[in-house]
Amino acid sequence: MSIFGVLTGGGDCPGLNAAIRAAARGLMARDHDVVGIRDGWRGLADAEMLPLTRRAVAGILPRGGTILGTSGYDPFREESGVQKLLDMSRSLGLEGVVAIGGEGTLGIAHRLHVEHGFPVVGVPKTIDNDLAGTDVTIGFDTAVHVCTDAIDRLHTTAESHNRVMVIEVMGRNTGWIAAASGIAGGADVILTPEAPAAIEDVCDHIRRRHDDGKDFSIVVVAEGYQLTRRSGEQDAAVVQDLDAYGYARLGGIGRVVADEITRHTEFETRVTVLGHVQRGGTPTARDRLLATRLGLKAAELAAAGAWGRMAAVRGDEILDVSLEEATRARRTVPREWIDAGRIVA
Repeated sequence: MSIFGVLTGGGDCPGLNAAIRAAARGLMARDHDVVGIRDGWRGLADAEMLPLTRRAVAGILPRGGTILGTSGYDPFREESGVQKLLDMSRSLGLEGVVAIGGEGTLGIAHRLHVEHGFPVVGVPKTIDNDLAGTDVTIGFDTAVHVCTDAIDRLHTTAESHNRVMVIEVMGRNTGWIAAASGIAGGADVILTPEAPAAIEDVCDHIRRRHDDGKDFSIVVVAEGYQLTRRSGEQDAAVVQDLDAYGYARLGGIGRVVADEITRHTEFETRVTVLGHVQRGGTPTARDRLLATRLGLKAAELAAAGAWGRMAAVRGDEILDVSLEEATRARRTVPREWIDAGRIVA
């Protein structure tokens, strides 16, 4: 009987507990023992574990967040961090690790596997939906659902007061959440990093709407959008600060866009920053199902010793791809999504 570890790293999102549950039960079904690693890669370096028995994972399917905790700890940024992690894994007798995370967590997993032969398989989770090698990631559907609901609610107050409403959503350097929720919510303008519209064009569009008798507008902007002008001049992405591990926290572009709209049009403009509500709460049925299928696939890969692979979605099929493919490049919103948003606006 072998012992396997399961960890969650990076930002939390709905569906993580469903993935933990599935990976643990998939391994237990093959007569393996499973331990949960607390707070991502840091927990492995510090040997912070808890047994993942059937009782421990019972009832966690609908819960948001992660029962294991999470962090952005990167052993490659710490002196002797990698060696400490490798030594601890050997001393604990771990056969391998199932790492549930986004580009940061799985990028670490890939480096550990390639550079040190570390036995690891990945599960893709991030509300940003920006991992290559998979059509969709855990947490994205719930985040889009939350944002779409917010857009629906803001429509009514915007129309009642004849206001322009700017809604800032997450996504880091991609616009998946903005594009999907903007289209689903009927936004009039969708601003993404992949195809940054000039602010003057945005204001012209809003003025035309008002000239046509539509005295309100909904603008959805991704946090990674860079304010762009017709001249081609582009401001840097708005960064709030750096986290404890040196990663930039984006946020604040909604206010910048709103101020520009007010300056160019003189229309009353309000800003709503959805923030961390996009990452919290109960996962949708689709995210629960996706997390369960991906977790079970990861358990299958780990039990077979198929290290350096990641469970992935292609169409309706669950398969596996290399961690190298999954983390090689950021997956961005395709042109047809951008065009669809502009056509239906």
